[in-house]
Amino acid sequence: MSLTELLEKDGIQIVNEATAALVRSDLARYKEAGDAVSRERLDELFQLALVSIRERKLTPVVEHMTHVAQERFHAGYDIREVQIAINVLEEAIWKHIVAEMPASDLAEALGLVSTVLGAAKDSLARAYVSLASMSKAPSLDLSALFEGKTSG
Repeated sequence: MSLTELLEKDGIQIVNEATAALVRSDLARYKEAGDAVSRERLDELFQLALVSIRERKLTPVVEHMTHVAQERFHAGYDIREVQIAINVLEEAIWKHIVAEMPASDLAEALGLVSTVLGAAKDSLARAYVSLASMSKAPSLDLSALFEGKTSG
């Protein structure tokens, strides 16, 4: 069975497991959004990751995460919360790959998933930093590091 066949077969279960893990993470903004919204968001990312893996193109997931970053940033989500959401999906996918794929196919399968979701995280981080640099984001305000007395 190929990686894409596995993901298509186990997709609902993977998204359900990722949603349960996200709920257990007890993240404030995701809690506010609710389990159904969180599941929908994870499913959308899963589907785009599947497309990226199938087509060997990062564009779908990268563009999606840039849009997600803009939405979540303006909604007040901490980048950590969104990164955790991606991580729980990645962990759920890995679990299924390790359990169901032959050992000889693990390196390639895990590498593909890590590459796609790594690009998603990178796109998210770049967009967040860009947005934060345009506003006064308290979490990125480093001025306190430069206050105080100097020696000499």
